[in-house]
Amino acid sequence: MFPYFIMLVFCGIPLFFMELSFGQFASQGCLGVWKVCPIFKGVGCGMMVVSTYIGIYYNVVICVAFYYFFASMTRVLPWTYCGNAWNTGDCAGVLDAASNRSGPLPTHNFTRLLNHTLKRTSPSEEYWRRYVLQLSDDIGQLGEVRLPLLGCLGVSWVVVFLCLIKGVKSSGKVVYFTATFPYVVLTILFVRGITLDGAVSGITYYLMPQWDKILDAKVWGDAASQIFYSLGCAWGGLITMASYNKFHNNSSRDSIIISITNCATSVYAGFVIFSILGFMAHHLGVDVSRVADHGPGLAFVAYPEALTLLPISPLWSILFFFMLILLGLGTQFCLLETLVTAIVDEIGNEWILRRKTLVTLGIAVVGFLLGIPLTTQAGIYWLLLMDNYAASFSLVVISCIMCVAIMYVYGHRNYFKDIEMMLGFPPPLFFQICWRFFSPAIIFFILVFTVIQYRPIAYNDYVYPGWAVAVGFLMALSSVLCIPAYALYRICRADGSTLLQRVKNATRCLETDSLRVCSVQERRFG
Repeated sequence: MFPYFIMLVFCGIPLFFMELSFGQFASQGCLGVWKVCPIFKGVGCGMMVVSTYIGIYYNVVICVAFYYFFASMTRVLPWTYCGNAWNTGDCAGVLDAASNRSGPLPTHNFTRLLNHTLKRTSPSEEYWRRYVLQLSDDIGQLGEVRLPLLGCLGVSWVVVFLCLIKGVKSSGKVVYFTATFPYVVLTILFVRGITLDGAVSGITYYLMPQWDKILDAKVWGDAASQIFYSLGCAWGGLITMASYNKFHNNSSRDSIIISITNCATSVYAGFVIFSILGFMAHHLGVDVSRVADHGPGLAFVAYPEALTLLPISPLWSILFFFMLILLGLGTQFCLLETLVTAIVDEIGNEWILRRKTLVTLGIAVVGFLLGIPLTTQAGIYWLLLMDNYAASFSLVVISCIMCVAIMYVYGHRNYFKDIEMMLGFPPPLFFQICWRFFSPAIIFFILVFTVIQYRPIAYNDYVYPGWAVAVGFLMALSSVLCIPAYALYRICRADGSTLLQRVKNATRCLETDSLRVCSVQERRFG
């Protein structure tokens, strides 16, 4: 967790404050804010592209959580035992093997149960791969659309639309529940988890640093991606939501409180997850590292299998997946509102303002249609491809360019004066130093070393073909290339007889009068 906290302090919190203050001062979405430096409006376009990618596949993750939530409403969880129609001869369930035993399994059972060289698969893994996904052998073999997942995807988008039907006024009320109730569920699961045998070993594994990986660029890159995902940096959502703040709201205080609370919640959730994984490892008589997983494997394979070992397992499963749904919906609200606000602000006339609900509906329908390929038998391959390329590398690049644009093109003195006018005091010295030096430098070096130590994407034993990796890079570049493309467009449209004059005019702030800011505030809040 050492890289995680370093990235939080020197990149996460400073960039979080930058985006909050940026959106709050301009009272515009991720496109409108770039009136301060029009040549970099492509950064806002890149944010919209990233938010589109994430919004498409993130709701698919929510739909799978809905599927497991509904599937948990039974007396015995369907992934508890082998012997179902979808199971193979390689299936070896924890409860199947231990039905006539009590306590940890003997060592010889470990090789049969968890050694993947003997092709052991758990009931939860086969339920995930062979029943829920009916996974194909290759990313190019889409197969059929999984109708249960398609139905859950429709439910997900309907819920998101209904919660945003009146914009931030309706979503703000819903977020009171979606943001607070997961803490109740986490606490219930935490209390249950730490009372189980083996919980201490799981928590110890979670907290123990792996110093041999401290110089691995991928570790730092993953830490940066986790911070950007956790805090929502470079998505455009922070700028959008901050644009609805009162002009003199203390965004400096908010950024510190929200960032620390958010990351503390992530750490707290780690205790919940690894306490139960530790119990599962104790039950099997193996090391925690053999049952720990990441990504979909953790949420839909390892943790559900661990839940089968608990008394009244359907109850804990319902609580867990309900928590995942609420956490996902909170993020999805922000993503959709980012796109809606950017479109409405960009058009900016009374006609579009009166029909904002139709814009929201249109984006929800398009998002549903674009998500259908991810519900096919090869959908998980595409989902992971989008997650690894479309919304990972791009976030870091966009944040770095945004930092440089505001600090060195618009000018750090101008920006510090804007914040002082808005808050009544200049940004703290620590933020000033991070914005100008530490944050862009750290992000830049992570980018360089991530490229040097690049490893192709894989899903378990499946290695993605070259053409799929190329598609992934194209998705990553599609958001980043918005920045130079729009800059060239702006230069071509700018006044001036020479290239230098055109560049200067393209970077010139369109609105500098503070009275103009006030008028924007009045228009937004009506």
